[in-house]
Amino acid sequence: MEKVERLVRTWIASEREEEVQTIISEIAAGNVTLLQIVKALGEYLTADEDDLRTKGVEFLSLVLGRCPPEKLNRHSVRVLVTFYCGKLEDTETIIPALKGLLSLTSMPLFASNDAVEVMKALVKHVKMKALIQSQRFMVFTILDTLVARHRDAMKGMGNEFLSGYISLAEGEKDPRNLLLAFSIARVILIEFDTASHVEDFFNITFCYFPITFRPPPDDPYGIITDDLKTALRGCLNATPAFGPLAIPLLLEKLMAGTPVTKRDTLQAFDLGLPVYGPAVARNFARKMWNSLKLEIFQPTDTETEQAALKTTQILVQTIYAADDTEDKSGEDIEGLAKEACEECIQILREPEKSQAQPAIKVICAFMSTTPSVARFTLSRAAPHLVRLFLNPDEVANRAPVLRLLSDLIKAARDSMSRDPEVLPTEGDTPLSPFKDEIIGVLTVGLKTASSSQPALGGLKEMVLTPGLLTDEELGFVVHNVNELLQKEGEEGDEISEPALDLLSTISLSAPWHVSQTTLPLLFGSLPDKAPPRDAEAERIKYWRTLASLEQLCKQPDLFETLVVRLSTKLDLVCVPPAEPEQDTEPSAAYAHSLLRTLVDVLAAKVDLAHTDVVKYIDRLVPRLYNLFIYSALVSNSESMVATDPRLVSVAARVITLVVQTLPSQRQEAFTAVLFAGYLHGDIKRLAEGQQKIPSDRLFDPFNAGASPAQKNLLALFSSAIVALHKEVQLPIPDECAFLDTLLQWIGEHANNALQKDAITHSVASIINKRAEGLSTFLSEKLDAFWAAQIAESSNSAERRRQAILVWSWMTKALLMRGHPSAMRNTDRLFELFGDTEIHWDAAKAIGKIVGADKVLTRRNHAVVKILFAQRFCTSVLPRIVAGAKSAEQPSQQTAYLVALTSLIKAVPKSTYSHEMPTLMPLLLRGLDLPDAEIRSNVIDTLLAAAQSGAKETESSIVSEHAASLVSTMLRNSMVHETASVRVRIAALRYLAILPNIVRYDVLHPQKALVLRELAKVLDDPKRAVRKEAVEARTNWFKFSG
Repeated sequence: MEKVERLVRTWIASEREEEVQTIISEIAAGNVTLLQIVKALGEYLTADEDDLRTKGVEFLSLVLGRCPPEKLNRHSVRVLVTFYCGKLEDTETIIPALKGLLSLTSMPLFASNDAVEVMKALVKHVKMKALIQSQRFMVFTILDTLVARHRDAMKGMGNEFLSGYISLAEGEKDPRNLLLAFSIARVILIEFDTASHVEDFFNITFCYFPITFRPPPDDPYGIITDDLKTALRGCLNATPAFGPLAIPLLLEKLMAGTPVTKRDTLQAFDLGLPVYGPAVARNFARKMWNSLKLEIFQPTDTETEQAALKTTQILVQTIYAADDTEDKSGEDIEGLAKEACEECIQILREPEKSQAQPAIKVICAFMSTTPSVARFTLSRAAPHLVRLFLNPDEVANRAPVLRLLSDLIKAARDSMSRDPEVLPTEGDTPLSPFKDEIIGVLTVGLKTASSSQPALGGLKEMVLTPGLLTDEELGFVVHNVNELLQKEGEEGDEISEPALDLLSTISLSAPWHVSQTTLPLLFGSLPDKAPPRDAEAERIKYWRTLASLEQLCKQPDLFETLVVRLSTKLDLVCVPPAEPEQDTEPSAAYAHSLLRTLVDVLAAKVDLAHTDVVKYIDRLVPRLYNLFIYSALVSNSESMVATDPRLVSVAARVITLVVQTLPSQRQEAFTAVLFAGYLHGDIKRLAEGQQKIPSDRLFDPFNAGASPAQKNLLALFSSAIVALHKEVQLPIPDECAFLDTLLQWIGEHANNALQKDAITHSVASIINKRAEGLSTFLSEKLDAFWAAQIAESSNSAERRRQAILVWSWMTKALLMRGHPSAMRNTDRLFELFGDTEIHWDAAKAIGKIVGADKVLTRRNHAVVKILFAQRFCTSVLPRIVAGAKSAEQPSQQTAYLVALTSLIKAVPKSTYSHEMPTLMPLLLRGLDLPDAEIRSNVIDTLLAAAQSGAKETESSIVSEHAASLVSTMLRNSMVHETASVRVRIAALRYLAILPNIVRYDVLHPQKALVLRELAKVLDDPKRAVRKEAVEARTNWFKFSG
């Protein structure tokens, strides 16, 4: 006991934490009881001095707050409740007493009679206006605990509790306390009998509507406006009794409020009306409709208009849902729905007027209310629009009528059940009674140019409506659209896109109609041989046809037809004619378009994860190898279209798209066939197709003496290699030796960029996916390649540049997978910055190492470590910056500048944005380099920084260099200074954005110069440049302080 008394005396004198902690430890150990602490505090709890009395109660509350609950028995809790309630009378001890009650009320042994006593004491002794926010928060927390844990006891207090709570909560303003107060009030309004206090509760809640609170910057409490709005709405919709009180006041807010207030009010209606009930909603229906109508027909903004439409839906649902049934006739509808619908129908008599759009929106909103209201609305609106379309006096307004009808069809579809397990029958859809008349007017609308587009839109909505159209009716729609597509000229151009969109939609559910009627028309319009150079109209026609096929043929059945027909066309165009063509360019262009169509549709199918793509490893890929290998083998004696490198490149893309979708096992089987063909000349299984390959010709593209046409087909070899899974084993005895052979082949035998790129990509892909088994190659062979091809200064500059490109690809392959050799390879590139013959190429390679490409991608199953580019940039950027500032030779500094521009163009802005103050002077130096690509990269980087969200930081950096930036950009925008159109456009775009990010007082000295110089740019020979100059000059002209 003496120890307890000593600890108490020490705390009273010093208020140190140590004494409280020691007491708690003693209580937990069972050495001290609360009774002993109370006895030790005795003289302080009853002291005459206010300070001592306050400290005594404070110490007891601190101990109680940390005391293990099991150390308190029922008697202790009862005594403490009585004690603390008594201390609420003392103005000096009320705060520590509240702290004690806060702990007590959450104790397991705190009983219901204790709760009643505490509530009475709070109401009797606590004057909320005399307390600060944190103290009032304690009161609300105690009240919240009482209501949550002892609700029945609070209910038993009846009006005493309700009036007491109202007196405590009234006038609160702090948002932290209001959040708690609103949640307590909602529970009371829902759970308690508040009939005699409805108006009082309404007054202490609705007075806060609308919430205008805005949290201060860096608010530590994390309270946001939406939290308060949600909590307040929870109170306003907590009881039906609030309806007659709330609706008139909410209507006033709706009429007089700002757009934000209007939306808050509409949200309050949305949540409140279902609670207030149909009787209240019916009483205020006309007044509400008149107010909502203003927000719909004369909206302040689109968001408020949509909110008003939603509220209208909820109002109608509330009024009619109670007595609505699925079989109730729409003819029985009376009241608001009938009056509002007829009002809107009256407006639709003039479909061309601006009010028609909001009117149809209201009608469409009614479609998603109740079944009977939807049937009534549709029975009035659909026949009206059909009659309006057929009215001879309204022929000029047929297009707007069909637009309104399309909106109605969509709304009818959206009103149907969303259950995917329930497939509606033909008679179950809302539009079924009217579909014949609607199809009739829509097909009539297709015949006229002005109404064809809205007619197509309406037909698409009907097709998308489950269970509405029969298979025969879908065929009828396809037939009419086909007729539309056959129209030529400008009319056909305008409607082709929506017409094809409609056919694509039909093909998802009924592809046979498109396959049997539409595709034959399109394929029939494709020529079997290319039009001559001067037949521009015919060429445009087949472009348009192929574009149509591309849009239509993504569905598996249709794509299969496309592959067969286009493959056949490709063979017809590319095989040698009876007489060799003098000019193969038209045929090459036509073949390129055919292949490009296959590529684009395949790419779309891969994006959509279509599972049928894999089968084209047997149905399409062998035909391509057959055509191209045949053409390469016979091209020595004849001119062959398919030897064109542009066609080979597109065909390679087809192969990549198909191979990348194959599972590993199927890829492995295909790879065996591929290598047998390319390394051993066994092309029988690889190249199956229409063309009979001569048996006396050898296919050996890796042979040094092979024809360029054969060597070009290494692109088709590489296109398969780059798409393989890393698990696929290559059918070769030694991968290191194979890679070494490929590297040697690039330098010794490659004749053009297509061949070099093909082998380079193969090498990079194999290294990326199989680096674990290539240690010999990565150490010895790469060192030898560097020494012989790059470091050897006696080699030609062009050969060294090509070797650097190969080196950058191999380094990229290693870097992406996190291989340690990547940074060692990068360091070697820096060593070349002093070699004036290739230093720019080495510098540009730094950026290429991390730049995006279409070869080493996850879709091609490359091994890619997350954030590899960011880590690389973090590693090399400081070295580049230091070199650009302090390299010994000017040429080396320039190389570092080139490396900088190449790097920052290739990596995300977030990687280097924090370094912009340091980078800006270097980037400005980069704008003086003669290379147009470098200057364009620099300006693009500056533009990206200027357009980012970090306005303040960017503005301060740009302001510091404003004069230099303006003069440099003006110089780069002049045609006599800069030949590159890309650079001129980028410079003008940056000039246009400068006034948005730099203060007027900083740029004002430059304004006259800029306006004068930009006037000269208005005479630029390129229209795109003139357009940007007008934009920039306008921005500067309007720029003022």
